[in-house]
Amino acid sequence: MLNLIDLRGRTPSTSELRRALPRGGMDVASVVPTVTPIIQDVKNGGAAAALDYGEKFDSVRPESVRVPDEVIEQCVEELDADLRSALEEAIARIRAVHADQKPSEHTTELASGARVTEVFLPVERVGLYVPGGKAVYPSSVLMNAIPAQEAGAGALVVCSPPQAEHGGWPHPTILAACAMLGVDEVWAVGGAQAVALMAYGDDSGDAGELLEPVDMVTGPGNVFVAAAKRVVNGIVGIDAEAGPSEIAVLADDSADPTLVAVDLISQAEHDENAASVLITDSPELAEAVDKEIGTRAATTLNADRAATALGGQQSGIVLVDDLEAGIAVADAYAAEHLEIHTRNAADVARRITHAGAIFVGPFSPVPLGDYIAGSNHVLPTSGTARFTPGLSTHTFLRPVNIIEYDENALAEVGPHIITLATDEQLPAHGEAIKARTERADGAAAHEEIGEEN
Repeated sequence: MLNLIDLRGRTPSTSELRRALPRGGMDVASVVPTVTPIIQDVKNGGAAAALDYGEKFDSVRPESVRVPDEVIEQCVEELDADLRSALEEAIARIRAVHADQKPSEHTTELASGARVTEVFLPVERVGLYVPGGKAVYPSSVLMNAIPAQEAGAGALVVCSPPQAEHGGWPHPTILAACAMLGVDEVWAVGGAQAVALMAYGDDSGDAGELLEPVDMVTGPGNVFVAAAKRVVNGIVGIDAEAGPSEIAVLADDSADPTLVAVDLISQAEHDENAASVLITDSPELAEAVDKEIGTRAATTLNADRAATALGGQQSGIVLVDDLEAGIAVADAYAAEHLEIHTRNAADVARRITHAGAIFVGPFSPVPLGDYIAGSNHVLPTSGTARFTPGLSTHTFLRPVNIIEYDENALAEVGPHIITLATDEQLPAHGEAIKARTERADGAAAHEEIGEEN
């Protein structure tokens, strides 16, 4: 069922691997011309324009952009008890991990009277996008809101598409998750128009609401949401342009083919463009996994979606000579999710340098991280894990340096500054230093004369 890429018998370069390995992704650039007019219309027309687009694309127009408090509270009151319990456990674990991620202020003493302090200031107002298309994703509320809260963000706005079957409001489970986290500002807007409204806000009063713009937009979405984030980047900060979900499994002949197969299928059911890749030095395991997938993928609830993803060019089995070659391939692929099913899996995991998140051994599957491991499931896709981290508390913090030198400390390095400024032909920089050091020298000389008299 899966495409086969046989790399045995040779040592491909990184360049060759980038061309040979299966890869999905989204052509965000091709959609930018489509979303740019939408963003411009919302920039000029505010909430009314956003609601117009929602009516056009989602066939529903909510009574207001902001979901009333009583609607949100009703959703949490009516939440299924088992689902509420599961969300509470997930919230506790995610909060514990992300609370520990917050760095501490620290000061570096460079010399007497010369110090630099680094402080971490939170993004003040954060906009979180939560999809509402093929599935309901309360986990996305948790994964985006909790890190922002642990960073100390002053205010959070959640945007999620209106649902005709739910009175024009976002899905009740989304609203319940918001209530459980104390997020009371939820906008019933989806798609590119939601990203635009978060970026520009609306203070015209035309829609009867004051909608303050945010400073940063995070969260997953389809290609139109990703393109909209690209367009508004710079007006607001963004996390990343998340592509379709992807999983790679690095396995040897000790792996259980059933567990590998069900994990590959689990990510394939996300989206027709999702990528599922097995990297192994065992032809026997490859054959067994492919057979299991052929049997199991047909019986899953989202069988058609999974079959399309598993049979696409973005998915496949990569055969390598040995574990060393497998590690090299895994690093070149830089998967969003990488599972390690090998002997000494923990040691192998420590040798991986490129992955969004690494799942060690047979009892740490990707769905654990999707919901309740405590780690974040908003991760870099399409190979960007080589240079981009996943969402975390750090995402919502801005390191700021506080520089404090006294007179003597500045005088000590002043000549070096003047030398560097002269070399760069920026004499005014040097003059700014001389104005201080010469004044200090003059004051010192005057003090010496006074003492002599």
